[in-house]
Amino acid sequence: MNEAVVLTPERILEVTEDVLRRYGLAKATVVDVARALDVSHGSVYRHFPSKASLREAVAKRWLDRAKAPLQEIAAGSGPAQARLDRWLRTLFATKQARFADDPEMFRTYLTLAREACVVVKGHKECLSDQIAQILSDGVKEGVFEVDDPKVTARAIFEATRSLHHPAHADEWGEPDLQERTDALLALLFRGLEACPKH
Repeated sequence: MNEAVVLTPERILEVTEDVLRRYGLAKATVVDVARALDVSHGSVYRHFPSKASLREAVAKRWLDRAKAPLQEIAAGSGPAQARLDRWLRTLFATKQARFADDPEMFRTYLTLAREACVVVKGHKECLSDQIAQILSDGVKEGVFEVDDPKVTARAIFEATRSLHHPAHADEWGEPDLQERTDALLALLFRGLEACPKH
């Protein structure tokens, strides 16, 4: 064993993802992760005090990767309606591509995320806050009529659930998905439109 190696939480998480891919969630252990890192399992536990905390950190890392491009759109400039459209379509495309590229790992991460309730709750709140930020900008521009951006943001997140929630992943290969997406977003934007002032 190479205990002289400098271990970082990020390195442990990278290797944990590889181990999960190789052995699957049910069989992967902290000992497997330590073996892949060529360190003792105690070295891993110094960074992650339990198997549950390691699994939670893997789930958080996965969710954070999905969140990063969305934050860029939310914090960006340009018309709010175009930004919201791009934000939602990016959310859908990211989740759908992850499932299409590696359905087995997607399901593994889904199971990890279900175990990490606090992490998932924080992730959903962060995404809702990003939508609320864009809605607030749209109200300032006079294109959206929204009483409470936070409440409306949560409603939008829930209304589009079938296009981004992993529970609906098996529906994402249906031939009319694009048509349904366009129809839902058109309806959503009609509902957000500010009435012209006379």
